[in-house]
Amino acid sequence: MTKSHMSKFYKLSITDRIIELERLGWLSPKDAENIKSGNHIITNEVADKMAENTLGIFGLPLSVAPNFIINDRECIVPLVVEEPSVVAGLSQAAFMARATNGFKACLSESYLTGQIHIINVKNIESTIIDLKKECSNLIFKANKIHPRLNARGGGVRNIDFKILNLQDKTSVISVHILVDTCDAMGANLVNTICEAMAPTLEKISGGKAILKILSNFLDHSICSASVIYNTDSLGKSFISGEEVRDRIILANQIASSDIHRAVTSNKGVMNGIDAVAIATGNDWRAIEASVHAYAARNGRYSTLTKWSLTSNGDLEGEINIPIKPGIVGGSLLLNPAANLGLELCGVETAKQLAEMMASVGLAQNFAALRALVTDGIQKGHMRLHARSVASLVKTPKYFFDDVVKKLVKSDDIKAWKATEILNDLENERVLSLVDSEFSAGKIILLGEHAAVYGKHALAVPVLNAVGAKASLSKNKTKININEWNLIKSIEREDYSGISGIINTIFDSLEINDLNLTINVSTILPRGMGLGSSAAISVAIIRAVSKLIEANISSEKINDIAFSCEKLAHGSPSGIDNTLSCFGRSILFQKNKSPNYEIIELDELPPLLIGFSRRSSHTIQQVGDVNSRYNKNMSQYDAIFNQIDDISCKGAKALKTNDYDALGGLMNICHGLLNAIEVSTPDLENMINIARENGAIGAKLTGSGGGGSIVALCPDSIDKVQQSLHQSGYETLRPFVSRGLKN
Repeated sequence: MTKSHMSKFYKLSITDRIIELERLGWLSPKDAENIKSGNHIITNEVADKMAENTLGIFGLPLSVAPNFIINDRECIVPLVVEEPSVVAGLSQAAFMARATNGFKACLSESYLTGQIHIINVKNIESTIIDLKKECSNLIFKANKIHPRLNARGGGVRNIDFKILNLQDKTSVISVHILVDTCDAMGANLVNTICEAMAPTLEKISGGKAILKILSNFLDHSICSASVIYNTDSLGKSFISGEEVRDRIILANQIASSDIHRAVTSNKGVMNGIDAVAIATGNDWRAIEASVHAYAARNGRYSTLTKWSLTSNGDLEGEINIPIKPGIVGGSLLLNPAANLGLELCGVETAKQLAEMMASVGLAQNFAALRALVTDGIQKGHMRLHARSVASLVKTPKYFFDDVVKKLVKSDDIKAWKATEILNDLENERVLSLVDSEFSAGKIILLGEHAAVYGKHALAVPVLNAVGAKASLSKNKTKININEWNLIKSIEREDYSGISGIINTIFDSLEINDLNLTINVSTILPRGMGLGSSAAISVAIIRAVSKLIEANISSEKINDIAFSCEKLAHGSPSGIDNTLSCFGRSILFQKNKSPNYEIIELDELPPLLIGFSRRSSHTIQQVGDVNSRYNKNMSQYDAIFNQIDDISCKGAKALKTNDYDALGGLMNICHGLLNAIEVSTPDLENMINIARENGAIGAKLTGSGGGGSIVALCPDSIDKVQQSLHQSGYETLRPFVSRGLKN
């Protein structure tokens, strides 16, 4: 059984979370790939078939809450919700429940009710008797309407008859048809049965069937769930577990007696249940309607949960909730995101999904009550507000958590304060880099992939993108890259990943008996096509050389960095390490001596980098292109020759600040890169956004298959950046060299 407990899952990047879920078996390789590429989102064309007057797609975050155990089954829970406190609260509540074997849930029966209301009946009492006599025949006839439902083990289970006395003193017969819809939500099934049965009921009753439709009140589909929390686990540093337990019980009792508190308590329950319903393509509106009606079933609205003391002094929670989700049919056929949510659930039946939803509702109620009686609910809400403000001032990813934390601590969660905090952090970063050795990142403007085949490529540096310091250590060699949350001890015989880079550098510098601590700081995200591996290699080579007082030339540094690049990427062109080492805008050509021409610039090109939701894997992309090249050599040679010509013309345009010409060449180059299949829907979306908002040139940069785009925006950089942010993409405004050595 795959464990659902994932320590510090929230600290991973989105890409790394997807990779981890795939590694653990919660995601199939296909679904993992679909999320990375954005293919789990419905298209405008599909949306237009689902609803009327469609304008586009409205986005909400898709998250998961790990740690759940439900009926002895490890689970992770998919959630579509914009409040991080909901996801965090559920994850913590589920983790705490693991100590007592999680949640127990049960859905003993699950029937959807169809209703037929018959008017103009002359003698209602005798008609009811006649209808009851025909009940078996009516059930038999109703089950012929959907024979495939019967074949799946479902069908009509009972038909009941009630008399309704209306306000105008007339009476109506209300026919209730109880239908087991199996794993489907079943609304259309039940409506069809009601409409088909109406003529028969009219004939028996002599009346007129006026309403023929399902009821969303699920009084024949009540799911229960329970959980026990050890009292010792409930406390915090300033309050004992016993006091937290007693306060939760008291708060629950207040909610059962106070309608104002009950509504808010039940809203908290539905924060979790609705999020699961949306993530799995279920009708959350129907669930909400039924739940709140059920909460008032005794004539007074009350809370859905009950918290009490167990015989041994622990806290026990219970919930009973009307719920009947589906896992087949309906919108699930059209919405790949809903199918993805169901795969994440790992459920095999609608019953299991209902039991998960009930457990989630109970867990969310516990999380809210515990927060309410300890820290106060506002603390979580203020953190949510702080995240929004940090996003508003365009906080870089590597500072985001620190800005949020400092904003909350300041009690002054405003944009000006976030900007002040961000500036302080930037200054601290600059000070921390004193005495560091630096290197440049790279932006390929023109020539990706063609450069591997000896053609020209045009690239500009991101100056001071990486800084590194090296110091002696008594323990094993260790590298720390703060912005990547990477701390790793280096095994001398390990030549994989970052360890391989360090050991290749040590071999080249003939370091055998020294242990070092290497601290790296970078503004470059990992796997985004900006030459981060080469830049880190160059910065580390310089830092280590400085420490051991090895006076090596830039050419030697470049050679060592190229060896590191070959280890990381297989068959690199050499442009990344060359640009990183020399820190100048260059027109690069592999296998030429020298292999680059420096381009002196009078001004900085107005470039903007946009990051896709999927990282780029250079070694895979280069290998895939090579496979396609070998199958279509003449066609690919023609494309690479065109890219070569474009790169040379682009260098002239860059030198003369002819941005109109350069932008046009960038657009043509992207079309050619698309032809060799290295673009993705996500990259295309970003490029379209950039161009539609004023970029005169926009293309993928780097190896593709994910990664980044570069947009040339002489008069529109703010607008393009804002538009990308509004679409959920992160950006970087690089500082480009004027030809000065880095």
